[in-house]
Amino acid sequence: MGGMPGGATGSPRMTKPNGVPNGAQNAMSNGMAAAAAAAGMAGMPPGMAAAMHMQPQQAAMLQAQMMMAAGMGMPIPGMPMPSGMAMQHAMNGMVAPMLPPMSQAQAAAAFHALTPQLGSDISVLVTGANASQIAEQVAKVAGVKKVLVAQDDKLKHNLPECVTPVVLAAHKQFNFSSIVAGASAFSRGVIPRVAAKLDCSPLTDVTQVHSADTFTRNQYAGNAVTKVQSSAPVKLMTFRGTSFPPASEGGSGAIENAPTADIKTDLSEFLGQELSKSERPDLGTAKIVVSGGRGVKSAENFKLIYDLADKLGAGVGASRAAVDAGFVHNDMQVGQTGKIVAPVGFELYIAIGISGAIQHLAGMKDSKVIVAINKDPDAPIFQVSNLCISITS
Repeated sequence: MGGMPGGATGSPRMTKPNGVPNGAQNAMSNGMAAAAAAAGMAGMPPGMAAAMHMQPQQAAMLQAQMMMAAGMGMPIPGMPMPSGMAMQHAMNGMVAPMLPPMSQAQAAAAFHALTPQLGSDISVLVTGANASQIAEQVAKVAGVKKVLVAQDDKLKHNLPECVTPVVLAAHKQFNFSSIVAGASAFSRGVIPRVAAKLDCSPLTDVTQVHSADTFTRNQYAGNAVTKVQSSAPVKLMTFRGTSFPPASEGGSGAIENAPTADIKTDLSEFLGQELSKSERPDLGTAKIVVSGGRGVKSAENFKLIYDLADKLGAGVGASRAAVDAGFVHNDMQVGQTGKIVAPVGFELYIAIGISGAIQHLAGMKDSKVIVAINKDPDAPIFQVSNLCISITS
């Protein structure tokens, strides 16, 4: 099939946007316990996780699978932003992504959900300039047997150029067969680098795990759902964390130093970071989200969106058109190039003044209930909505 990554085969199944299967429900109904994400376990810091597992012939060695936590969230006050990376003792199987620390609702890491499918243990690699406290938290994740700590001042900001050699060093030592990262802007900076070094093609936006080499993924902004079987010797993938349920804590993993890596700091420079703080729920974990689009008309009118969200205890999102118009900051953008909503437990998405471009639908169409308010009765968003409200002047 054209556009299919090297080493992967499969036939796409085209569906209407609102006909895309719910990855989490399908994973659960099919017994695919390996698809849960570790999200903010006990305040776990943001960063990236990657999961790898070893070739069968390496069973006598430390058979591990590494996972990079998806996304860049809010750092723990006074601490640098470490990243979590999990390794799984496995002879085969697959791992799902870790998520940044957003809420206790998704806080318990889901590594133990991988064990029934793989029949194996999990290790976690944590990177950062001050990662010991994080390592202690990660060690409490259910199913985690070992925590490897890569602690270096060069990893203070966990730039992709610095994290990549850490992943490669671990792969060189343990000969992993899979590398998995959460589908996020941060992981998209690391996985392509690792893939280039290993001469492999990554599979992106995986929403369901069928077996160690067979997965379901979204293509074309979610308008095509493809079941892919990969025969690549090293599988590199990104997982959509909102498609998988969380697991519980309760682990007691051992902590030790990670393999030494040659980290270069002259490839990029950290200039600064802007953090948006809000009392409202985070888009990634809110049960209700109210989003506004270009139809809201102005940043001043967006106050109505905030007021409604506060009444409902909801998170606030926006379309790319609203962001480009300057109504809100881009960290509120929902869509293919923004944030993906509809995590497990998600209840309601309200779209106000949003026409429903394909890129926006990719970020919210899997929501349990969608309410759309638009003056255009032919707006594309009505095609995926449960309740359509058309306002005529």
